[in-house]
Amino acid sequence: MKKPRSTSDDHLDACAPEPGHGLLDRGIRRGGQVIAWLTFIAMLVSVYEVIMRYGFNAPTEWAHETTTFLVAAIFALGGPYALATNRHIQIRLLLDRLSPRKRSVLELLNLMLGILFCVAIGYAAWVLAYNATHAPTGNWRLETSGSSWNPPLPAFTKIVILISIALMAIQQVVRIATHRRARPGREATK
Repeated sequence: MKKPRSTSDDHLDACAPEPGHGLLDRGIRRGGQVIAWLTFIAMLVSVYEVIMRYGFNAPTEWAHETTTFLVAAIFALGGPYALATNRHIQIRLLLDRLSPRKRSVLELLNLMLGILFCVAIGYAAWVLAYNATHAPTGNWRLETSGSSWNPPLPAFTKIVILISIALMAIQQVVRIATHRRARPGREATK
């Protein structure tokens, strides 16, 4: 009998949290499939702008800023999606050579560093989002682009970035909880 071919997910073992199987990751994956359609919408807006500009000599005021916002939202929300599908960049050369116990420790360290990163960048995202949604006096207002169309898309972009970072932090916390429950050597009957 032949041994089945290895897949890119063979490095996942019993001591590691399996991304994509939790309720949060499944929800993010489903949301990511919907958000992926924003790429198509951004393309349609760009095609419309090209046709209007070069075909009818009537450029739009809104197409460039709308496309920029859509692409920025797709890019920002790609982070949680990559974590949920376990398709983020991983260099596993050292990790795959370790014993399950040492691998578990390093994976836990990686998760904690991921949370630390999310907290640090999340603080910056919070400051940017707050400043984009509040005037210096503290009153609510949305930052606008300053163009002739002047939409509040810069404020929305900063809010999407903050949401994305928050989702990634929550994903890491959930994975730490899953990792603690699946530690090697821990009794299955608890």
